Amino acid sequence: MLVHTTLNRQLSLCVCVLLVWSAHRLRAEDWPQWRGVNRAAVWNESGVVEDFSDNGLVVKWRAPVRGGFAGPAVADGRVFVLDFQETPGTRTMDGHERLLAFDEETGALLWEETWPTSYRNLQVKFATGPRAVPTVDGDRVYVLGAAGMLSSFNTETGALLWRVDTVSEYGATVPVQGTTQAPLVEGNLLIAVVGGEPDAKVVAFDKSTGTEVWRALENTSETGYSAPIVINAGGVRQLILWHATAITSLNPTTGTVYWEQAFAIAGGMAIATPVRNGRYLVVSQFFNGSMMLALNPDRPDARVLWQGGARSELPDRTETLHSIISTPILVGDHLYGIGSYGELRGLEATTGERVWESNQMNAQDRWATAYFIRHGDRYFVVNDSGELLLARFTPEGYEEIDRTRLLTPTSRTRGGISGRFNDRAVLWAHPAFANRHVVVRNDEEVVRLSLAAADYQ
Repeated sequence: MLVHTTLNRQLSLCVCVLLVWSAHRLRAEDWPQWRGVNRAAVWNESGVVEDFSDNGLVVKWRAPVRGGFAGPAVADGRVFVLDFQETPGTRTMDGHERLLAFDEETGALLWEETWPTSYRNLQVKFATGPRAVPTVDGDRVYVLGAAGMLSSFNTETGALLWRVDTVSEYGATVPVQGTTQAPLVEGNLLIAVVGGEPDAKVVAFDKSTGTEVWRALENTSETGYSAPIVINAGGVRQLILWHATAITSLNPTTGTVYWEQAFAIAGGMAIATPVRNGRYLVVSQFFNGSMMLALNPDRPDARVLWQGGARSELPDRTETLHSIISTPILVGDHLYGIGSYGELRGLEATTGERVWESNQMNAQDRWATAYFIRHGDRYFVVNDSGELLLARFTPEGYEEIDRTRLLTPTSRTRGGISGRFNDRAVLWAHPAFANRHVVVRNDEEVVRLSLAAADYQ
């Protein structure tokens, strides 16, 4: 009897240990793609700081990288970063793009793979490097270069598994600011915004082989720069693609169009990712303002709730929200985001009516940008000055909890394309929040900093 009792106690102890370990593991979270899990910019980990130390964040490691706007992806103990190196002495922006894999805990370089490319057709002022965040799925990582090269690599070894040159194989026209839309994994498919002729604006590939499965949408205009998302709405899975002329919903398995809402974008600058919350689906643009759609709960369809207007791009002449790079957030029945010149605005989601405005969070300058990551009832926000903020957004206003320095910006606005505006240093690469840390890069280094509460006790 004593033997059985002891054995039962030992078994119970083992079960408890396993449960605790499992719970701990479940609370840890990777950041395998653009905007994290499900592209929702939501971070669910526990054991995270409630505010910031006066001494700043603990740096776990930093490693050198080259130029690029593509933020890191973190998965299965590895950090993936894309960059670009122009061939010395060239005047044609020829060079090599590179995918690097770092050990998540130590920062040691595990492997790197390079391939030749040319940025000669990109806007020279911003031809810094790749734009699209790598997408990790199991033992594969998918990357889309700024000049349209789509590749699949083994995550452990870096071995090239397949490659599609969208320019040579699909006649793709690379946008002037480069290809930015991070490829999307949906089941056995890898979906990429290609911009191919004549009917391949978006293409789905077999994710294992790179073989085309379907193509869709006539490429009668620029593709824009917005990354696609997949949502569950109207009883089906919907692939939401915001491009330069419309917001289009497709069946992600077949490419068949469910619905489409026209929204012609000035300069082809559809950049921010579409955001869905409940019945709301919103996109926001620098010149054209925002468009709020109501999703039909019974079938795949949508209708316009409101569309913003503007007399010019200037803050005092814009009506709703005019985001440029940053993606806004939907919290309940309210919309929050950074406008055309850094103004932070809160709007009623149903009507578009502005309820408040603040200039506290960002530099008040053209093309100001911030990245919003929800964590419970608060948000981690990285502004383009390289600061990390803790904040809440409510119908009553903006509540800043704390802020700290994250990383020194190295990219420059260069006065915009025209050169008529301020030239300032900016951080335009989306950070990754994974395993109680934040990983961020500029044009010189990638850095992993701790957000674990235990590191500050």
